[in-house]
Amino acid sequence: MARIELKNIQKSWGAIHGVRDVNLDIADEEFVVFLGPSGCGKTTTMRMISGLEEPSEGEIIMNGEVMNDIDARDRDVAMVFQGYALYPNMTIYENIRFPLRMRGIPKGDQDGMIRRAAELVELSDYLDRKPGALSGGQRQRAALARAIVRQPHVFLMDEPLSNLDAKLRQHMRVQIKHIQRELKITTVYVTHDQIEAMTLADRIVIMEKGAIQQIGTPDEIYNDPANTFVAGFIGAPPMNLIPGQLQGGVFTAPGVQVAGLTQDYAGAVTLGVRPEDCHVTSGSAHLTGSVYGVEPTGDMTFLTLKAGEKLIEVKADRDYRAELNAAENVAFDSARVYLFDTKSGERLR
Repeated sequence: MARIELKNIQKSWGAIHGVRDVNLDIADEEFVVFLGPSGCGKTTTMRMISGLEEPSEGEIIMNGEVMNDIDARDRDVAMVFQGYALYPNMTIYENIRFPLRMRGIPKGDQDGMIRRAAELVELSDYLDRKPGALSGGQRQRAALARAIVRQPHVFLMDEPLSNLDAKLRQHMRVQIKHIQRELKITTVYVTHDQIEAMTLADRIVIMEKGAIQQIGTPDEIYNDPANTFVAGFIGAPPMNLIPGQLQGGVFTAPGVQVAGLTQDYAGAVTLGVRPEDCHVTSGSAHLTGSVYGVEPTGDMTFLTLKAGEKLIEVKADRDYRAELNAAENVAFDSARVYLFDTKSGERLR
């Protein structure tokens, strides 16, 4: 279908830099998710791929052809937005049909294409209804069907699930991934939701302040974060980041001491450890703190400890309970402790 290359892409508005030196190669049929907080440049990057924004510098290449001067309507991409953008006076059938009419597809071919797209998103029984008669999830599926029916080279999706409740988002994630695998269409997806990124992506592109912080598979991003921004952005709860000092292979911070670390570095460092790699213990411990909060969730209990002025998150057993302000000891999985340079935020390896 389509390979997409972004080469030295910059986007600025006067002194405001929205995207800085983005380089990325998206393989044919790959599902790539741009992830980051609001204002990080992910939507602007996707809009440049679509042709709705022009890069200030750099090249956007699709299947070997530079697209910078190609209009959006000629790039053969289909977009799905956060807002459903359906025509309220048209039935779902006519909404799905609309891009086929615009592209001059013969009428005799349209009905089969419409019904195939509707079947993929489980809307076959709703084609005669208007958008106002559908739920939010059904309207988002109709918007997806309208993109599918075009059979584009590229899907571009900008936070398409943000308006849905948690249960519908989970259902739509499964549908989107299944459809993308079945149709084998190169897909670029923008979100601020890390769960969407981790469950959908072949690769995740994490952005902050217009720049790419890390590119990798979900496992690589989660298990091998490049810096404190990535480590603190991914995970629910995210990685605990504890500023302290490293001397002679021993990390120390208020209430925390971890030995056996690298002796190639000394000075101010930040130790990172994920909540699932922290374990309440009655034996030797790496951290001693007071219980700040206990949150049972059914399958596990979230424990928050206070060590010095720092709050530490621990995933405890489902039946764990404790009184507030009680003393508690926690051991870390020493094989899954990370070190970062406190000043730069970069990983120490």
